[in-house]
Amino acid sequence: MRTVRALSAAVLAGAALFGPAAAPVVADTPTPSGSASAEATAGPTEAGTTFRTAAFFRQGQQATAEASTGDYLYWVFPADTGQRPTVTASVALPESAARHGASTWRIDVYDGLRRRQPCMYGMQSRSAAQDAATVELACALRPVRPWADTWDDDPLPGSYYVRLTVTGLPEEDLGQPFTARIGATSLEKGGAYAGGGSLAAPLVPGATTEDAAPADTPSVVEARAPEDGWSSGWWSDRWIWTAVGGVLGALAGIGGYSLTRGAGRPSRVPPAV
Repeated sequence: MRTVRALSAAVLAGAALFGPAAAPVVADTPTPSGSASAEATAGPTEAGTTFRTAAFFRQGQQATAEASTGDYLYWVFPADTGQRPTVTASVALPESAARHGASTWRIDVYDGLRRRQPCMYGMQSRSAAQDAATVELACALRPVRPWADTWDDDPLPGSYYVRLTVTGLPEEDLGQPFTARIGATSLEKGGAYAGGGSLAAPLVPGATTEDAAPADTPSVVEARAPEDGWSSGWWSDRWIWTAVGGVLGALAGIGGYSLTRGAGRPSRVPPAV
């Protein structure tokens, strides 16, 4: 009975510790990072035409722009350690009567070093029929890591550029007006993708670790930070899992010892034997 009670107590204690820690991992619903509301807020109403002039918006915002078919449009948003950003784009196409055929649209995402980042999933490129009114695009990136080796192309914290353009259409349709809407949200992946180090500073073009700004003006890194700032880089929910694993391991050791130690000296054996 003592063994049964010991094992029952170990299981209950493990469940009490394991349950709360598992909750954040099970939740897998994308929410706008740094936003208290699930509704997207308004972002910039213009887009840049190069990396240097990219329009800045934060996750949870909706950026819009009006342009001519054939233009390259650029936006930039911040992504921090542990996030898995998903970029979405909606293009309102010109009137079907004015178009001469189908068109193909594409979004590409680049990190702060202007390395194109592959999409884990999503329709990064899609064709629209001549009579289509809109085309929807999406690109889910890999989780952002706190650091990576120089030869690796893992996503790192910092700025992420979005480029939207049409890659195929009849030549007669070049220059027709269209409207684009861009947004980004993230899943918080936390300690599952944490590493043993961190960057000296997020990869934000135009800034260095010696970036000096006037006292009343934020630096480029601060100005391009998420709404709640850049992470410190040392804390993640991996610490919780490590502590829970240690406690459960100790309880398992106690339970194993209780099962294997036996009941001691039988009562019928004389003490002197």
